[in-house]
Order: sequence, then structure tokens, then C-alpha cells
Amino acid sequence: QVRLVESGGGLVEPGGSLRLSCVASGSSFSITQMGWHRQAPGKQREMVAFMRGNSDANYADPVKGRFTISRDVAKNTVYLEMNSLKPEDTAVYYCSSYAFPGRGPLQLYWGQGTQVTVSS
Repeated sequence: QVRLVESGGGLVEPGGSLRLSCVASGSSFSITQMGWHRQAPGKQREMVAFMRGNSDANYADPVKGRFTISRDVAKNTVYLEMNSLKPEDTAVYYCSSYAFPGRGPLQLYWGQGTQVTVSS
């Protein structure tokens, strides 16, 4: 089993910045990909950014040029640096990870989510 714990959400004014962190823990697991999704009230969960390894980053169009995903593979941690935040970025942000738990098959894991609110 892999446990993901996010931190770093909060309230920020439009144009501001936040940095989210997510740490994966468990026993004998191997992560292939980590990323972030978000879900705004009344909307479906959507992909924000994901990274395979520590260099292959992918972003959703609405956040390109404003958000940066990075990983510390040794620490099983993924970060999301969010700049130039807009009110439409308001959502619960979820960390996700594809990982092999021990000798088991590849699985998708989710964190509990952290609230990001962009408002003046």
C-alpha cells in the first residue's frame, strides 16, 4: 500500500503563489509517475500536471507557463509550484501516483486532497 499526504494549500490573492507538496510512504513500493489533479465545486476532477521520473513533465493547458511540477525521487516527493494564481484555480488539489506495491500490479493512488482558494 502507498500513502500520499499533501500539504501547502491555503488562501491566496489573485496573482499570488503557493507551493504544494506530496510525500509518498509505505513499504516496498516503486513509483513510476506522480502528479496533481484538481476538482472545483460542481466540476469533474481534472489533471493538472504529472511527471514520469524527474524530468518528463506534462501540464494541462490552463496551467502551462504558471505551474511547475518537480520531483525529489529519493524522497518520494512531488511538488507543484503555482504562480500567477487565478480565481479559477480554486479547487481541491489531489496528489496522485502510479506505483507498484511490492510485487503487486501497477496501481493508482490518491492523496486526501488540499484546498487551494484564490480570492481577494
